[in-house]
Amino acid sequence: MSSESSAEKTFVPLLSLFVVFSRVGITSFGGSTAAWLYREIVQRRGWLDEEHFITALTLAQVLPGANPVNLSIYVGSQLRGGIGGAAAVFGMVMPPFCIILVLGYFYSQFGSSPIAHAVLGGLAAVGIGMTLFIGVKLAGHVRRPIPILIAVSIFVAVGVLRWPMIPVVLVLTPLSIAVERWLLPKKSA
Repeated sequence: MSSESSAEKTFVPLLSLFVVFSRVGITSFGGSTAAWLYREIVQRRGWLDEEHFITALTLAQVLPGANPVNLSIYVGSQLRGGIGGAAAVFGMVMPPFCIILVLGYFYSQFGSSPIAHAVLGGLAAVGIGMTLFIGVKLAGHVRRPIPILIAVSIFVAVGVLRWPMIPVVLVLTPLSIAVERWLLPKKSA
């Protein structure tokens, strides 16, 4: 069964889309949103299979805009059409937006407190851990060393050597496309 047909056969109520994306939007922090969405959409609810989720995540990352919003629009529209995309993105954005307004007020009042800095440091650590989790989980699907080498190259160049990300990506993106297109054997259809 293809991933598209499994998405079409899964009926998901609009309220469920809204609630799941609201919960993820409220509880995730930074880059960990994709990991939480993976857990909710693929592992817990089975709304999409892993291959379809990876496709959604890839499209969300290459399209302009915030990745979680793009991902919510894609998943919601795959499950329930345009209204599903609207329910998912509204759930992803609106409740967290309200919480951010409240937290912004409290931060303006108590932001210089060492406790506030400790809490934010802990939340950042959780975000990094969840991002690494989804990266390791999805890396298990990579069967060739070239994509891994390119990902490690980007990590070393940007994370360790502190080179600017945009030039690194502008150099490595065409390189990775060229390797995939011309150097690796073609798949037979």
